Amino acid sequence: MAPEQLETRKALACRGIKPTEQRLAVLGALAEEPNDATAQQIHATLAARGVRIGLATVYRALALLSERGVVDALMHSSAETCYRLCGEEHHHHLVCSQCHRVVELADCELDGWLERVSASHGFVATSHRLEATGVCSGCRAA
Repeated sequence: MAPEQLETRKALACRGIKPTEQRLAVLGALAEEPNDATAQQIHATLAARGVRIGLATVYRALALLSERGVVDALMHSSAETCYRLCGEEHHHHLVCSQCHRVVELADCELDGWLERVSASHGFVATSHRLEATGVCSGCRAA
């Protein structure tokens, strides 16, 4: 077994996820995506490689992986959720609405603002996510 596959198995097990061959295949396909991908795109990639996996299985795998924090679910597309394998540290996303380029933003300066706004409404925020959609420089130049 390849070292990266062993690490992936351990990472899933630590999150209480059984590392099935289907889940590992979905994660492997997603790891090769430079930006993000939909369940249908991942299914097509796997099918082209000869991996026998149902589309419903891909959807279920991605839902579980997203729920347990293994992958990020991006909502920039009104048609379908997109998924991305990201780092584990707190971050936000810039997403190009044309080419789907995704940039992870590691520096977060929202905590102070969010605490003030939440308190002014009698609310305590326990977490936050930011996904800003726009057009990248490459698409603007085209």
